[in-house]
Amino acid sequence: MVNFYVMKKSLLFFVLCVFFGISVSAQDVFFPTKEGVVLGYKTYDKKGKETGGSRITIKTVKGVPGNLSITYQIESLDPKEAVVFLDNITITQKGDVMYFDMGNFVNKAAFQQNGQIPAEVKITGNSMETPVNALAGTTLPDANMTMEMKMGFLNMKMTANLTNRKVGGWEDLTTKAGSFNSCKFTADVAATILGMNLKSKSAEWYAKGVGIVKSESYDKKGDLESRMELVEFKK
Repeated sequence: MVNFYVMKKSLLFFVLCVFFGISVSAQDVFFPTKEGVVLGYKTYDKKGKETGGSRITIKTVKGVPGNLSITYQIESLDPKEAVVFLDNITITQKGDVMYFDMGNFVNKAAFQQNGQIPAEVKITGNSMETPVNALAGTTLPDANMTMEMKMGFLNMKMTANLTNRKVGGWEDLTTKAGSFNSCKFTADVAATILGMNLKSKSAEWYAKGVGIVKSESYDKKGDLESRMELVEFKK
C-alpha cells in the first residue's frame, strides 16, 4: 500500500538540497566532502512525535571544486531505526552552480512494495540550480518535478513546484549532534497528489562542512507541520 502521509512528506522536504561554497577547502562548503562521513537525522510531526529518520553516508567524491560529483547512500528509517529503503544519488557542481535532479529527492520509500520500486514510474522535471556563493536576500531559480506511476489499477500523478526560493541569514542552532552556525534557506512548495492541491512553506538550515542541520515544513497558514533535525555527525 502507498503511504500517502510519507508521500506528502517527501514532497515537502527536499532534504538533500545541498549548497556548496566556491572555495576549495571542505570547511568552506555547505556539505561534507570526505568519503565515509555519516549524517543521521530524525523526523518529527507537529506534536513532536518521532515519525522516522534517515542515515546518509558519503560514498564517493570525484573531481575538483568547479567540477565535482558526490555520491551518497541514503537509508530511510522507521521510528525503530529499521531500514525501510536504501538508495544512492549523485549531485554535481559545474562552475559556480550546483545541479540537483529533482527526481532524486523523491522519498522512494513511500512507493516501495516489498523493498522494490514499481517499474512503471516516470519522473520528469528540471534540475534545481543553486549558486555556490548565494548571498542573503538572493532569490534562487524555481524548480519542479512530475511523477507518474501505475500500480495495479491505480494511475497516479504527482507534481511539486518550489518557488520563491530565498537565502536568509545566519543563525546558531543546537541539536543532539552539536552546535552549528547555519544559513537559512526558504521556499514555497505547491504539490498536487491525485488531484489534491497542497501548499506549504519550507525552511532549511545548512552549516559549512556539515550540510543540513534542521528542516521545517509549515502549512499555508504558517503553522508547523513537521521538522527534521541532525542527531548524528560522524566525520
